[in-house]
Amino acid sequence: MKIPLCFVLTILFFSHSGAQVDTIRISLKEAVELAQRDAPDVQIANTAFSNNYWRYQAFLANYRPQINFGSTLPNLNRSIEAITQPDGSDVFINRSLMRNSVNISLEQDIALTGGSIFATTSLQRIDLFATGNNPGSVSYLSTPFAIGFQQPLFAFNALKWDKQIQPLAYEEAQRGYSEDMENAAYQAAQLFFDVLVSQLNLEAARRDKIDADTLLGISRGRFEVGRIAETELLQIELNAMNADASVAENQLNLQTSAERLRNFLGIQRAVYFELEPPEILPAFDINAEQALQYARAHRSETITFQRQLMEAERDVAEARGNSGLEVNLNGYFGLSQTATQIGDAYVQPLDQEQVRLGLNVPIADWGKARAQMEIARSNQELAQLQVAQERVSFEREILIKVQQFSLQRNQVQLALRAYEVAQKRLEITRKRYRIGKILVTDLNIAISEEANARRAYISALRAFWLAYYDLRRLALYDFENQQSLKRE
Repeated sequence: MKIPLCFVLTILFFSHSGAQVDTIRISLKEAVELAQRDAPDVQIANTAFSNNYWRYQAFLANYRPQINFGSTLPNLNRSIEAITQPDGSDVFINRSLMRNSVNISLEQDIALTGGSIFATTSLQRIDLFATGNNPGSVSYLSTPFAIGFQQPLFAFNALKWDKQIQPLAYEEAQRGYSEDMENAAYQAAQLFFDVLVSQLNLEAARRDKIDADTLLGISRGRFEVGRIAETELLQIELNAMNADASVAENQLNLQTSAERLRNFLGIQRAVYFELEPPEILPAFDINAEQALQYARAHRSETITFQRQLMEAERDVAEARGNSGLEVNLNGYFGLSQTATQIGDAYVQPLDQEQVRLGLNVPIADWGKARAQMEIARSNQELAQLQVAQERVSFEREILIKVQQFSLQRNQVQLALRAYEVAQKRLEITRKRYRIGKILVTDLNIAISEEANARRAYISALRAFWLAYYDLRRLALYDFENQQSLKRE
C-alpha cells in the first residue's frame, strides 16, 4: 500500500527563513546508517572509545621495561655552610664546587610477585674550585653497573590484580562502544517514525480538511432547502473547524519532529525529509535461545559481571594484605670506583652490596583491620547477589523481547488489513452521505474508525521496527543479515 507524504509545512518554513532547502529522500535503513556515521552521539562514542583505548595502552606500558635517562648539568654551589669536623664540632667553611652527573636506568615491575627490579649505570664528577690555599681538584665516581630489587612480602599485589581486571575493563569498553552504535540506530529509528507519523497525520488532516469543506458545502445546500436540521449543519461546521485545528497542530508536530531528526543525524543545512515507510517486513524468525547466546557472547554486561566479581575479590585480598605483617626485602649489588681521571674511574671497580629486611608488626589496632576485612567480605557477598540478580534480569529481558517481536509481525498484518477495511468503509460512507442515504453521525463514526485504524497500523509498524532495533542492540547481532554487530 502506497501512503502519500506531505512536506508543505517544512518547505514554507525554510523558504520563509530565507534558507536554501534540500530534499532528502531517505529510508529507515539509510537513516540508521547515516546516524551511525555522522550523529553527534556517535562522535562522542568514538572519542570515548579512543580515550579507553589509550588508557589501556598506558596500562600495558606498566608491565614493560621503563628506560630513563637522568642528569644534573650543572649543580653549582658557592656558599658558606656549617660543616661537621672529625671531632664533632661544626665550623663555617666557604664552599665552591660544581657537581655533574648522568645516569641511565632500566626498571621492570614484576606482576607475579608485586616487586620490581632495576639496573643502572652512572657517572658523577665533582669540581672543587680554587679558594685560598686550596688549589682546586677534579674527581670522578663511576658506577659501571648496578642491579637491585624491591620485594614486599605477604602484601597486596596490585599489579597482579590489575593484570586480570584491566583487560576485562577494556573488553567491556569495546562492547560498550558497539552498544553505543546500536543505541544510535535505535534512536534514529525512533526519530524516523516520529517524523513519519507526523507526516502521515498531516497528510490525513489535510485530506480530512478537504472532505470536511466539501461536506460543509453540500450540507449548507441541503439546509437551505430544508432537507437537514440546523443541528446537523452545525455539526458539519464543527467538523470543518476541527479539521482546520488538526492541520495546524500536525504542522507544528511535523516541524518539531523533523528538526529533532535533523539535529540527531548531524545535518547542519536546512532540509526537509521525504521518508519511505518501511512497510515491507524482513522475513526471518528469531530463536530465543540463540538470541540469548549472542547476547552473552557480545554484550558488555557479561564482562561487567565478571569484572564486578573480580573487583570484589580483589578488595578482599587487599583488605587481607593490609591487615597483617608487613615485610619489605630490598637488595642492591653494584660496581663503583673513584679517581681523578675519568679513565681511572673504570679501572678495577669495587663491589657494593646492600640487603635490607624491613618489618612492620601491628600490635594493637583496636579491631580496625578486622572491620575492614569484614566490610570487604560483606561487599563481596553483596556484589555476588547483585550480579546474580542482574544476570537473571538481563537474560529474562532478552527472552521477553524475542517473544514480543514474534507477536509484532502478526500485529502489523492485522492492523494493515483493518486499515484497508476502514479506508474502504469511509469511502463508501462518504458517498452515501453525499446522496443523503445516511446521517452525519454515521459519517463521523466512519471517519473516527478510519483515523483509529490508521494510527493503529502506523503504531504497529513502528512497534515492529523498534522491537527489531531493540533486539539488535540487546544481542549485538544483525538477525536479518546473520552477522555480529560487535565492533573491534
